[in-house]
Amino acid sequence: GSGTQTAGLAFGGNVGTPPAPGLNDSNTSEEYNGSAWTEGNNLNTARLSIKGAGTQTATVAFGGATVPYTLTTLTEEYDGTSWTEQNNINTARINLGGCGTQTAAIGFGGDASGVSALTETYNGTSWSEVNDLNTARESICGAGTQTAALGFGGYVGGASALTEEYDGSSWTTSNNMGTARYGLGGAGLQTAALAFGGSPGNLTTTEQYDGTSWTTTTSMATGRR
Repeated sequence: GSGTQTAGLAFGGNVGTPPAPGLNDSNTSEEYNGSAWTEGNNLNTARLSIKGAGTQTATVAFGGATVPYTLTTLTEEYDGTSWTEQNNINTARINLGGCGTQTAAIGFGGDASGVSALTETYNGTSWSEVNDLNTARESICGAGTQTAALGFGGYVGGASALTEEYDGSSWTTSNNMGTARYGLGGAGLQTAALAFGGSPGNLTTTEQYDGTSWTTTTSMATGRR
């Protein structure tokens, strides 16, 4: 997904029950106005484990997998009404981290038929490879902007608490989260981020980052990943 608490966008995903890789990918797109969800025009290509960045009226969606679980490089942009295909991300992968805007996005980590540290930036037209994460991870989460990004958590042979900051050029290791996890949710900025939920299990744990360290705050009511 992408956007804000009162203007959100959700797209793609796995609509199978129980969720399983490649079971049933979705092209559905819905908008949230702070109160209710409304269906919008669909993605051109149904995908699960997709990543997005931007706002409700200007989002870029990239990566993911199609049934029967084929990794994809596809990139699409949403203008508030319709999705349009754009230049592909360079490396096909799923479960990557991402943040930024439609014209200045960043995607990092993920599973590219193996845990990846690859980082790419998007300028609204094309993707470029930049310096890698220090530690390869999949199911990682992101927050912030293309020149002040935050990557946290993830899976690297087990749940990770690692946190890294990106300054527009390179990644630097920062203080770990209090709870190691992967498949978590995140939001905010590099200096004011939120991490919530995730695995192993269905965690309710929520932590906030102040640009230096993580602090545990109020848990979610329902644990999930």
